[in-house]
Amino acid sequence: MDRSRGEPDDAFAGDAPSAVSSRAVRALWWGSGGVVLAVLGTAVLVAGAERGPRLPVAVTLVLVQVCALRWQVRAPVLVLAANAAAGLVVWALLPAVSLTGALLAAQVGLCVLSATGSRRASLWALAAMCLPAPLAFGAGGGPGLTVYLLAVVLAWTGGQWRRALQARARAEARRAVVEERARIAREVHDVVAHTLSVMVIQAGAADDVFTERPDQARQALRAIETGAREALDELRLLLRAFRPDMEADGPEGQRGPGPSLARLDELADTLRATGMAVRVHREGETVGLPAAVDLAAYRIVQEALTNTLRHATGADEVSVRVTADGASVKVTVIDNGRTVQVGSRGMGAGRGLVGMKERARLVGGSLHAGALPGGGFEVAARLPVERAS
Repeated sequence: MDRSRGEPDDAFAGDAPSAVSSRAVRALWWGSGGVVLAVLGTAVLVAGAERGPRLPVAVTLVLVQVCALRWQVRAPVLVLAANAAAGLVVWALLPAVSLTGALLAAQVGLCVLSATGSRRASLWALAAMCLPAPLAFGAGGGPGLTVYLLAVVLAWTGGQWRRALQARARAEARRAVVEERARIAREVHDVVAHTLSVMVIQAGAADDVFTERPDQARQALRAIETGAREALDELRLLLRAFRPDMEADGPEGQRGPGPSLARLDELADTLRATGMAVRVHREGETVGLPAAVDLAAYRIVQEALTNTLRHATGADEVSVRVTADGASVKVTVIDNGRTVQVGSRGMGAGRGLVGMKERARLVGGSLHAGALPGGGFEVAARLPVERAS
């Protein structure tokens, strides 16, 4: 991920200076430089009013510190060292300025280094900034020492807090990417697995009757062509959904609608073409469902039918029932196949069941799948509508 594009206005984005945009660097410079100029500059002017030639030198050193802050993101260690040296000279010239105030620019540099540099470098910088502590004690006693150490520790802690926020943001971004990739993988699996299963069955049927019943073989080949075209259309829709830069109009933008319960009969027809009897029963209104629920319900039915086709031994009949009552959508798929192993039909079906349960979970629903006492296999899902709205 290009952090300079993903977080262009964040002065502390990323771990490397190259991850920070020039606009963010300028904003950080103007902000920190303004604070140093206002606080330290005012203190120098007040403390050096009666110091004669020392005042111009101190003012020049303040301006040098402000200018050095321009490179605090690109070279935080050098800027911190330069501003610490300049601040100590200012304090030596004008002892009336507190050591904490004289090293304000260095404390800003410590904060930036703590946020953007390595942990080891920031700890070394913290230790170096604590070295002038005896000077603070000598000038202001216990209170002066306490104020100085507190300011230094707070500057370092502020950088660490910023680093933690950025680490959490990056972790959330990585998790979002992983979840999105998993969702894409599930979509591709559902499209490809179902279509290929039907195509394999149809190709086998065409081969069996190619010589004796050529018309039936041609029908199977046409079904293969139709299924392949529909799968390509779905894959194009899926890929376009993850390419927002593509135009919505044009030939690609004129494709048919995506997967939905409204296309359940088309899905059933692909199995009917293999010779399996598929009954579809609807109760309630499924138009206007949240897109996530609509897609999840369709994919669950698709995966259940695919598992029936691939793993239900002796199955020749399957029923699909979709019930919508306004609060939830209930999907039930039952076949009459023989179950080889209770609760599963081989490794392929096991992975399919995991995918269906994950789809239901993502929209706040639940799914149960298992063998029926009288024979057959049932997949039943309940997907709440309100939670997904």
